Amino acid sequence: MSVRLYIGNLPQNFESKELEAQLTSVGEGVRFKAVFDRETGACRGFGFANIDDEKVADAVIEQFNGKEFNGNSLRVERSERRDNNGGGGGRRAGQNGGGHAPGSARKAVNKVVHSDAKAEDGPDPRWAGELAKLKDLLGNQKTAV
Repeated sequence: MSVRLYIGNLPQNFESKELEAQLTSVGEGVRFKAVFDRETGACRGFGFANIDDEKVADAVIEQFNGKEFNGNSLRVERSERRDNNGGGGGRRAGQNGGGHAPGSARKAVNKVVHSDAKAEDGPDPRWAGELAKLKDLLGNQKTAV
């Protein structure tokens, strides 16, 4: 089974073949793919290398983690394999509304929502002016009966 490495802090404009050539200088069986923005086509600053041999993967981490590449200090580490639950990018066809595969358990997260408003029954002061305008607009509407 191949080892997948995360390679981060890549410059936006670089030749992926150049980096792949440097990676293959460590050993055979190295395939690199940078992640690009769909709209701009620029590199998103990271990519993944699939390496057939674990010893070669360790050597790549040893040689390239912290190494300067086109003005940036690379970050190279083993990639965490994510579950096949559709996480990550935008929604794709075939996924249910939550973006998770059917039957997959989602971690319960207790989110704390921060508000600058005091805990009162009145309207949020940040929106009080807009709320007053809406109330006036609704009050001025006349419906035919």
